[in-house]
Amino acid sequence: MKELTSKLFLATMLIIFALRLSGQTRSMVNINDNWVFKGSSIHGDSLHQTVNLPHTWNAADAQAGIEYYRGTGVYSKKLLIDNKFQGKRLFLFFEGVHTVADVYLNGIHLGQHRGGYSAFIYEITKQAVIGGENQLIVKVDNLKHDDILPLGGDFNQYGGIYRPVKLLVTDQVCISPMDFASPGVYLKQKKVTENEAEVEVSVLLSNGGENEKTVTVSTSVFDKSGLLVGSQNSSILIPAGKTLEAKHLLNIGHPQLWNGRKSPNLYNVKVQLSSGDLPIDEVIQPLGLRSFYVDPEKGFFLNNNHLKLQGVSRHQDKKDKGSALTEEDHRADMQLIREMGVNSLRLAHYQQSGYFYSLCDTAGMVVWAEIPFVGSMLGGYTNSPEFRENGKQQLKELIRQNYNHPSICFWGVFNELSNPTKDSPTSFVKELAALAKAEDPGRLITSASLLPDGDELNFITEVVAWNKYFGWYYGAPDKLGKWADQLHKKYPQLRLAISEYGAGAGITQHEEKMGRPFPMNHPWHPEEYQAYYHERSWKAISERPYIWGCYVWNMFDFSVDFRIEGDTPGMNDKGLVTYDRKTKKDAFYLYKVNWNEEPMVHINDQRFIHRESNKVNVKVYSNLDAVELFVNEHSLGILKSSDKIFVWKDVKLASGNNRIRAVGKSGDKTIQDQCVWVYKSYGAINMLIWFLRYGIIPFCLIMVIAIPVLFRKAFGKRNKVKMKILYMILFFILAIVFILLLAVFLFGLKYDVNLFDYSLI
Repeated sequence: MKELTSKLFLATMLIIFALRLSGQTRSMVNINDNWVFKGSSIHGDSLHQTVNLPHTWNAADAQAGIEYYRGTGVYSKKLLIDNKFQGKRLFLFFEGVHTVADVYLNGIHLGQHRGGYSAFIYEITKQAVIGGENQLIVKVDNLKHDDILPLGGDFNQYGGIYRPVKLLVTDQVCISPMDFASPGVYLKQKKVTENEAEVEVSVLLSNGGENEKTVTVSTSVFDKSGLLVGSQNSSILIPAGKTLEAKHLLNIGHPQLWNGRKSPNLYNVKVQLSSGDLPIDEVIQPLGLRSFYVDPEKGFFLNNNHLKLQGVSRHQDKKDKGSALTEEDHRADMQLIREMGVNSLRLAHYQQSGYFYSLCDTAGMVVWAEIPFVGSMLGGYTNSPEFRENGKQQLKELIRQNYNHPSICFWGVFNELSNPTKDSPTSFVKELAALAKAEDPGRLITSASLLPDGDELNFITEVVAWNKYFGWYYGAPDKLGKWADQLHKKYPQLRLAISEYGAGAGITQHEEKMGRPFPMNHPWHPEEYQAYYHERSWKAISERPYIWGCYVWNMFDFSVDFRIEGDTPGMNDKGLVTYDRKTKKDAFYLYKVNWNEEPMVHINDQRFIHRESNKVNVKVYSNLDAVELFVNEHSLGILKSSDKIFVWKDVKLASGNNRIRAVGKSGDKTIQDQCVWVYKSYGAINMLIWFLRYGIIPFCLIMVIAIPVLFRKAFGKRNKVKMKILYMILFFILAIVFILLLAVFLFGLKYDVNLFDYSLI
C-alpha cells in the first residue's frame, strides 16, 4: 500500500509538472530568414531575391554619393505556424520598417504603420492558419511623405525591413503587447534613495477569449545575483475581449543603485500571470533604480552625485549594411563607445534598436533618446493635423516601448527646427513637450536647437542643448566657451548643454601647415584639423561645469547621399571612427585620454607616413604624468602636460625611415606607442611642388601686370639706355617664361590635363 501511494504521488507530481510546462508562458519565434524581396534600384533594375532580415535595399547606393533609390519594395514569406500553437493568441511584431509598411496575411490587410524607426504589432489570431502555410506580405516604401516625421535631415532614409520580425505566441489571457507595441509592463520609479526604493508596476492585461477569466498577477523583483528582494500578488477578473490595468507597489530596502558606468546595477522584474496553479504568461523587464536632476550652475547629478556627461551622438548605419545592423554590429559599436570612455549617448535623430538601448542599460550609459522631428535647415514641419498626429504617435511609441530602460534620462522632442513667423512649429513643440511629460513624469524633456539664443523654442523644454560648430562652419573653436558664458550670464536659470559639435576628417588626408578646411562640398578635410578642433572645443566645455552635457557629432562617420566632401563621397566625415568601424581617428584618442582612466599613450598623425619636410612637430595624447619621445632611438626629452597633449616642436627627421616612439610609465608598467615616418629629400622637385601648389597663381598674376610695364619701360623714350637694356632683359625673360608656361598649359589641355592644378585648396 505504501509503495502504491508513493507511485501515485510521483505520478501526480509528474502530471502537475507536465501541466505547468504546457501552460508555460509566451513564445517569441524569429521569422527573419528566407523572405522574397521584389523591388527596384537607382539604376532602374528590377530586383528579385531571397534575403534574410534585417535588410535594406539602400545599403550600396546610399553610401555611393549619389541620390539613392526612394520607392517601394515588397517582402513576402511563407509562414508555417506549428500545430502546438492551437488555441493560442498570435501576434506579428516588427521592430522597424522604413518608412511606411502595409502588412497582409493570407490576403487580409492587417494595417498600415507610418514611421520608420519605431516598432509595431498586429494580432493575427483570427487570420492565421494553424498547422499550415500562411502567406505574409509586407509592402514597404521609403518615399518622402509630408505627414510623416522626418521630412528631411542630414542622414539617409533607408528603405526596407531593417530590424527583426518575430511571431509572438501567448495564452488567450496575456500581458498585452498591443499598447503601441510596448512590453505591457511599466516600471514607474516613485522614490529612489540609498535607503529605499518605491516602484509602481503597472501591467496591462488582455483577455482575447470568449469568457471572463480570473488570473493571478505576480510581480517579483530579483537582484543581479538572482535573489528575490520584493514581490506582490493580486487577483483580477478580466471580462472577455477587454484589457485592464493591474498595479503593484513594491518597496526595496537599501537598493543597489544604477550608477552609470561606475556600477550599472540592474534588477529583473518578472511579471507572471497564472490561472490557478498554471503560469500562462510572463514578461521580464530590467529595473535600474536611480534618481537624477540637472542644476543650472553645476550640471547633471545622478543619485545626488555630480556627473559630467561626456558623450557622443550615434547614427545607426554602417558601411555596406546601411541601417540593417545585427546584434553583433550593435555590440561592436558599444565596445568602441565604452573604450573611448563615453558615459552618455545621444541616440540621434530617431528611435534606435531596442537591443541597443538594452546595451546602454548594462553599460551604464546616460541616454538621450529622441523622435525624428528634424529640421537640419531643410524644413522639418508641416502644419497639418496628419503631421501633428504622426509626431505624437512616434513620441508615444518611443516612450512606451522604451519606458523601462534605466539608461534613458532624457526624451528629445526636436532637433534644429527653424521658427518662421508663418507655420511656426512652436505650438506643436509645446504639445509634444506636454505629451512627453504626461507619458513619463520621471524623465527630463530636452531639445537640440540651432536657433538664436533668445528664440521662444529654446525655452519650451525643461533642459535644452545647442548644436554649435564654432571652428568648423563658422568662427574659431575657442568662441564656443565665450558664447556659452554669454548665454549663461543672460539666462542663468537655463539648463544648457552642447548637443552637437564636430569637424570632418578624412583619414587619408594630412597636412603640415594646418588651416580650417572649407566644411562642405570640398574634397579636403585633413585629419590634423579635426584633432585640433576637438582639443580646443573640449577645453572650452570641460572648464564650464554649468554645461550639463556634451555630445560629439559624431561617434561614427555616417552616410549622407548629398555630401561630397573629404576623402569619401556620400559621407558625413565628422565621426571619430570611420564608417566601417575599422579606423579610430586621432580625435578618438584625445577623448580616450580624457575620459578613460586606462593608462595610454598615442602618437598623432601615424597615417601621415610620407613627410614633405624634415622638420615636424610630434604630438602625443596621453593621460600619464610624463612622456618621453624617441626618434630613431635618440631621446628628445621628457615632457609634462596639464592638458594631456604633449608636443615636441621642430623634430628633425633623417632621410628615409624614422622610427617614432613615445614612452611613459604607469607605476611599474611601461606604456608606449610607435610608428614610422618617411622623409625623402628631392630638392628641386620639392621646390617645384611648392611652387605649383602655392606660387603659380600669384606668379602668373605678377607676370600679367609686370610684362606690359616692362615693355613700356624698355621701349619707351623717357628712360636712359642702360635702364632700357635692363628693362628689356627682364621683359624678354618674363615674356619667354610666360610663353613657356602658356605652352605647357595648352599642351596639357590637349590631353585634358591641367598641369598646374596642384593646389590644396
